[in-house]
Parts: sequence; C-alpha cells; structure tokens
Amino acid sequence: MPDSAGFQSQPVLKNFTPYQPEPDETYMNEKQRAHFRGILLNWRDQLMQEVDRTVHHMQDEAANYPDPVDRATQEEEFSLELRTRDRERKLIKKIDNTIEAIAQDDYGYCESCGIEIGIRRLEARPTADKCIDCKTLDEIREKQFGA
Repeated sequence: MPDSAGFQSQPVLKNFTPYQPEPDETYMNEKQRAHFRGILLNWRDQLMQEVDRTVHHMQDEAANYPDPVDRATQEEEFSLELRTRDRERKLIKKIDNTIEAIAQDDYGYCESCGIEIGIRRLEARPTADKCIDCKTLDEIREKQFGA
C-alpha cells in the first residue's frame, strides 16, 4: 500500500490467503517457505509492472512545453516518479535477497537474536529480517542517537 510519498511499503496481493499452520507444524518448513516465496515473487512482479508503466508513461507524456511553468510541472512529476521507482528498485533488490535467503533455508529468523520472526509478521512485512522486539530496539536507538 502506498505511503504518503507514494511508495509501496508492503505487498498488496489479490486473492491473498493468510497461511494457516497445522498443529505441531515445524516453523519455516517447505510449505511455509513456498508460501512466502509466492508472496515475494508476486510483490516483485507488481513492482516490475510499475517500472514498465513508468517507462511507458514517461515516453508517452514527454513533451517540450513552451511554457516554463508547464515544463517545470512535468519535470517535477517525472522527478517524483523516478524517485519512487528508485526506492522500488531498492525494494526489488531486498526482495531478491529475501528470496535467496529462503532458498538457503535462512529465512524467518531474527538476524540479531536468532528467534523466530513469526508467520504473521512475515506476512505483514515479508522482507523482515528482525523480530519485532529487536526492530523496536533499533528504532528507539535511531530516535535517541539520530543514526
């Protein structure tokens, strides 16, 4: 869903069905990894479609307006769209790294403390690499030290 800057911060999937683990199911088994791989591939495909749409839009809308105000408006719109696509390009790289982590059986565990991140958190933020507690501590540190 786009945030105030128009950046898609989490996947918006059509026909998304939350994962329902079986009783006594092992965490991050093949079925769960396949579920998240599907979410990530779908998300990446959506982002790539936006990239294609932007390229076509910029080609179709490119005009050399004689009025400087119209030209400046168009340049500002293109600039904003390109910044958004750059952020999405970085997100696509993060998605690709996460897909690789799934392939390496290194997905779903906090990189700081090693505990399970959790199915619901990963569905909300499939590229999460920290549990909610470690992420919260990082954000508190950032706020305190401005890092």
